[in-house]
Parts: sequence; structure tokens; C-alpha cells
Amino acid sequence: MKKLLLLTSGGDCPGLNGVIRAVVKAAEHDGNWQVYGSRRAYCGVLETPNDIVHLTNELIAGIHVRGGTILETVNKGNPIAFPINVDGKHLLVDRSKELIEKLAELGFDAVINIGGDGSHKVSQHLFEHGLNIVGVPKTIDNDLYGTDYTIGFQTAVDTATEAIDRLIPTAQSHNRVIITEVMGRDAGWICLHSAIAAGAEVALIPEIPYDIEVIKAKLASRFDKGHGFANIVISEGAKPVAGGVVSKQSNELGYENPVLGGIAEELASQIRVALDLDVRVTVLGHIQRGGTPNAFDRVLAAEFGVQAFELVKQGRFGFIPVSKDGEIKPISLKEATSEYRFIPSEHSLITSARAMGICLGY
Repeated sequence: MKKLLLLTSGGDCPGLNGVIRAVVKAAEHDGNWQVYGSRRAYCGVLETPNDIVHLTNELIAGIHVRGGTILETVNKGNPIAFPINVDGKHLLVDRSKELIEKLAELGFDAVINIGGDGSHKVSQHLFEHGLNIVGVPKTIDNDLYGTDYTIGFQTAVDTATEAIDRLIPTAQSHNRVIITEVMGRDAGWICLHSAIAAGAEVALIPEIPYDIEVIKAKLASRFDKGHGFANIVISEGAKPVAGGVVSKQSNELGYENPVLGGIAEELASQIRVALDLDVRVTVLGHIQRGGTPNAFDRVLAAEFGVQAFELVKQGRFGFIPVSKDGEIKPISLKEATSEYRFIPSEHSLITSARAMGICLGY
């Protein structure tokens, strides 16, 4: 029997368990592979003793309806810059060679890494250094290049849309402006999808820096002598024309990305001063990561899991299955991480939003 190691890395999202279940079931159907899981991404391999579990049918039964990941995950376990403590000093060290050697010692023939853009840059590095690895695309941000959809995105959009739907009656009842801040990092996919779905008046995305004067004009048209309401959806990575992203540097060793958040409050302050309106802010935060995956993400997780296992069987390492034009097909990890997936300026989402009168801030 050949041995396959499965892991989830980076932030969690709905649908991860569905991939795990699909890989195990596909391996069982094939009959030549045993599947194991490394807990907390690569940490399960690098820790002493190892924290690796045999993924049996009993263990994965029914997990496709559960959010999160039964294998747990970390966004601070990059083996290229792994956080360690030496004599009270916190350091980042490259343990990728050690990782590959340990996997060989443990008898693993291949690895499947379920991750996003940052995780698969690590996958590509490990592949270039000799590891038999295949990727699976997941992230609620939908910002992995080469795929139309990543696991977790559609469920996150559903969650954001439901939240905005619930805020609209409150805005209407109190003649308020309600600003909902959603995740997405440097891409506005969640923001624009949920704003269109919920019928928001304003959608502010990182790809289009906003002009506060344009937003003020839109809001002024919504209110008459204090009567009226408006809902604004803003991405955490949005920024004004003459300003920058609101963020702070993480103090967590091993987590290099800036921590985004706070742009909604900044915008609310500007609106209150300029228009003397009652403005409230709701930050959805990690609510978007949790919950039961919807049917779309369950099906996508199953397809990605099966196709990732097929790539392993075929020995096509350094590849990742993606969803493109309604089909699942493989592309190289190198291609998938070659660019960041922003919303193109000519995308139909932007055209549709403008045609329906949604203000994009510019």
C-alpha cells in the first residue's frame, strides 16, 4: 500500500472537511493507497512526536457537512520560515529540507496540501526541492489565480449576504446608514458578490479606490430631511483615493501578513461629519469563515478532492485542480501562484453593479 499525507494550511473555511472525505473515499475506491492527515498543517510532521492520524472511513464519516477542518490548521506554520524558540529568543528558520526528509523517513509517497495563495507558494517551493506534492485551492477570499472559484468562497458570500439582508430592515426602520465590513484581503470578490446579492447601495472594493465625495453624493440622494436609509458593503482592503489600507502589523511570530480591519469605522466617521447622518458599523470578521458549507462548496470540495487524488495516482506532482469555465482541470502550482487574482476592471460584476445603480466609490 502506498501512503498519502493530507493537510490543511492557512486560514480555515467551509468545505475543507469535504475535500478530506473525498480524498479518503477516492483512495478507498482505488484500493492501493492509505491516507493519513497531518494536524495543524506541516506542524504535525515537524513536531516531536509526530501528530499524524490515519484517516479511516469511520473518522471521515459525515464530516462534509461540518465547517472547519478535523485536521486543524495554522497560518504560522510555514516550513520555509518556521517559528521556533531558542534560549528564549523567537526565530524563523527554514525547515523545508528537514520536512522533506521526515516525510521520506515516514514512508509517504505523496502529499496533498489544501490551501490558498500563500500556502501554495510553499507547495511550489517544496515541489522544486523534490517533494511529491499536489495542491487543492481553498480560501474564502477567492483570490487564487487560475481558478474561478475556491472552496469556502460561496459559503462566505452566503453568510455575508444573509447578514446584510438582516441589516437592511434595521437601516430602514431607523433611517440609518449601515456599513458592513467584509473580508477578502486585497480582492473584493466577497464584497461585490454580497453587495449585489443583498441589493446594497454602495460597494467599496480594494480594486477601485473610493472618492468620499462620490459616496456623499450617493447618500445625499437617499435621504430627504432625515428620512431614508442606505447600506454600504466595504471590503477590509478598500482604501480612499488619497489614502491607504487600514491595517496593523501582526505581532505573531510566523504570520507575515498585515492584519486588515477598521476601514468601515474610518468611513463612518467621515460620513457622520459630512452629512450629519446616523451611521452604524458591523464587522463580520471570522463569522464568514464558519458554519456549514453550502451545496456549491460541498460539490466543489468533492470534485477537487477526487481530482487531486487522480493527480497523485498519475504522478502529476506540482499541479493543482482548478475550476475554470465550469470544468475541473489541472494547472501547475507555479501558474496558480504566478499572480494575485484581483477583480479585473472590465469584469461583468463591476459592469452589472454600475448598471444597477450601485455606487463603487468612483
